[in-house]
Amino acid sequence: MRIIYADNNATTRIAPEVYEAMVPYFTEQYFNPSSMYEPARGVADALTQARKTIAARLGAADSRQILFTSCATESNNAAIQGAVKANPNRRHIVTTSVEHPAVFEVCKDLDRNGYKVTFLPVDAGGNLDVGEFIRALSPETLLVTIMHANNETGVIFPVEQLARLTKETDPSIVFHTDATQSVGKIPIDLSAEYRHVDMLSFSGHKLHAPKGVGALFIRRGTPCRPLMIGGHQEEGRRAGTENVPYIVAMATALDMAMRNHDEDDARIRKLRDRLEKAVEETIPCVQVNGKESPRLSNTLNVSSHYVEGEGMLFQLSDAGICASSGSACTSGSLEPSHVLIALKIPFTAVHGSVRFSFSRYNTDEDVDRIIEVFPQVVANLRKVSPYWDNERNAPRANAEGLIHGSR
Repeated sequence: MRIIYADNNATTRIAPEVYEAMVPYFTEQYFNPSSMYEPARGVADALTQARKTIAARLGAADSRQILFTSCATESNNAAIQGAVKANPNRRHIVTTSVEHPAVFEVCKDLDRNGYKVTFLPVDAGGNLDVGEFIRALSPETLLVTIMHANNETGVIFPVEQLARLTKETDPSIVFHTDATQSVGKIPIDLSAEYRHVDMLSFSGHKLHAPKGVGALFIRRGTPCRPLMIGGHQEEGRRAGTENVPYIVAMATALDMAMRNHDEDDARIRKLRDRLEKAVEETIPCVQVNGKESPRLSNTLNVSSHYVEGEGMLFQLSDAGICASSGSACTSGSLEPSHVLIALKIPFTAVHGSVRFSFSRYNTDEDVDRIIEVFPQVVANLRKVSPYWDNERNAPRANAEGLIHGSR
């Protein structure tokens, strides 16, 4: 059976060019970059060049502002916990109700431990109210941490605007953004429109590099204490021997993503839009989450009323189609997504969400197959749903805007 991978917001395949770039550092160039002997200098040079490549692609003025980590979760923890430890005189944090668990759970933990955390709500389209954001800032605010693009819906937040408003309100407030889903998909210039962002997190495996490597941009002068204590690596800001093969891979992947951005973005958007149109035309009582909001070009989140997402995923998998019901980091939970709850998705649909997310390796044939299979999957599950029987017999569905509804 041919596998159709449409879960690229969870992870991506390693690009062949990325694999080729990293292999030498597993074999002949295996030395510790901190070692003083001659053979290790080439490895240290590769580490320096990877840092420069990433800095250049993000518009960072100084490559030393790039800190290497093991993943975006570590980067987010390092940013949040580091800012908290560096400013013990303030106790207020502003975030959103739709963050990835790598931020959301950290903020909940701080809230349980004496910090005041404001979880900003979103509207039905997944958007923030900028006025409400400004009103949330106070003299006690030490940190704002708001994602750039949502991992479940793809909705993009205007972090460049929010960071500017934060600095205009109080320049001492640290602004952090989790850009795990946006780096490589959206051009980011930290010296231009994103110049008010103090810290930015991302990982390699969302842009065709391996799992197990991430990065954190820390603008020079930003108060942030180290999370990992130990050796001198990363100028004393993150202890632990650098994972050179994966760091080289991440730099190569980001460079490729930005060189091919315009072409890839246009083609992927066409795939997503074609699937979205087909879903709305062939499946009754379905809504596209975040449809009217700025979204990542690769992401389609669909809620089908009166069916369970788990059942849809199993049947899609049986047909060789890999999709998701939300964040891969919470896929083991039976609870509905906190993101969809925040969007106030109706009870009849909150469990019936499926996310399709594409990459440069998806094709028109992939979309053709999903269009062939997905409507039938929904129809099969509705045949055994007593709620669907009730809905079919109730003409109120159209009046309530459920049929072919979108958010």
